[in-house]
Amino acid sequence: MDHYSIPLLPLPIDLETKSVLKKLNKVHKALAELNGVAETIPNEAIIINTLSLQEAKDSSAIENIITTQDDLYISNTSTQQFPTIAAKEVCNYAQALKEGFQSVKQKNLITCNQLIEIQNILEQTNAGFRKLPGTALKNDQSGEIIYTPPQSYDEIVTLMNNLEVFINDDSISDIDSLVKMAIIHHQFESIHPFYDGNGRTGRILNILYLVKEELLNLPILYLSRYINQNKGEYYRLLQVTRTTQDWEAWIIFILEAVEQTASQTTAIIRGIKKLMMEHKNNIRKNLPKIYSQDLINNIFKHPYTKIDFLVQDLEISRQTASKYLDQLIEIDILKLHKIGKENYYINSALYDFLNNAPQIIKLKKS
Repeated sequence: MDHYSIPLLPLPIDLETKSVLKKLNKVHKALAELNGVAETIPNEAIIINTLSLQEAKDSSAIENIITTQDDLYISNTSTQQFPTIAAKEVCNYAQALKEGFQSVKQKNLITCNQLIEIQNILEQTNAGFRKLPGTALKNDQSGEIIYTPPQSYDEIVTLMNNLEVFINDDSISDIDSLVKMAIIHHQFESIHPFYDGNGRTGRILNILYLVKEELLNLPILYLSRYINQNKGEYYRLLQVTRTTQDWEAWIIFILEAVEQTASQTTAIIRGIKKLMMEHKNNIRKNLPKIYSQDLINNIFKHPYTKIDFLVQDLEISRQTASKYLDQLIEIDILKLHKIGKENYYINSALYDFLNNAPQIIKLKKS
């Protein structure tokens, strides 16, 4: 199958149909609620760290890079220590997301160079945009070619430069930012500019665009779980939209993904906040001498904590940090988990809550 001729943006058609406009009201309301509840967490690193690892795990699962929670949390990006290759890939995703977020906050732009840098972090390569022909998207089962993206480097560069202008220049299109995000995502996945990591880069692009447009204050709206649960429909609509140029079903699908994910993330953050209050009351009551907000923040910033983390965050000695952790074990706040020579102290309630998040989400949805 020859690749379809990818149109330059903006599209010369009305994208905001009656159904799309009706859906937009609900989605904006769900995003506003998410931003509101996120602001009630005392340290933004708590939700960025815990939720970005969840997103990284789910996003990488789409690419069949499966890893376990344990492997994720005992990984150390700063020292490049990873128990498995899959854990390394997932941690690279979380790192790419955080660096992309910082860049967008500073520049209020999303450029081709930023996307190349994100893909570099994901794949640990400096390959940049595809220069050699031969890339095709195939059916995993049959091997049949479903879609052939642009093969020429010049065409890829032209289309990506056009996409960059569309992302950053609001004067060329007056459509709602959420509709625009759906178009950007489809265009990026159709261009498929990299040899590898296009799906993960595209999902990070979604988040960064919502941050740029000030619809998200923190990079915490992660669509990967929804895409995972509706993978067949996601890929079907990508292709149907290419062949028919009927955009409504695709836009509605993306808006539904944003609405559901925003509501689910709101529920997860409320759950984390409830656990924080329970731990806070427990430590205040039973260990008033060691209680501090910094201590609470530390044991929620990482579902696993370590002596080193406490030393750094609380500016205390290793001996004092070790005593604190032992006392937290005594009142069942933490559990000791020894891996090799390293001691990890698990916030059991938080760990179980995040592990059960998919079930919590299903209950909320039903």
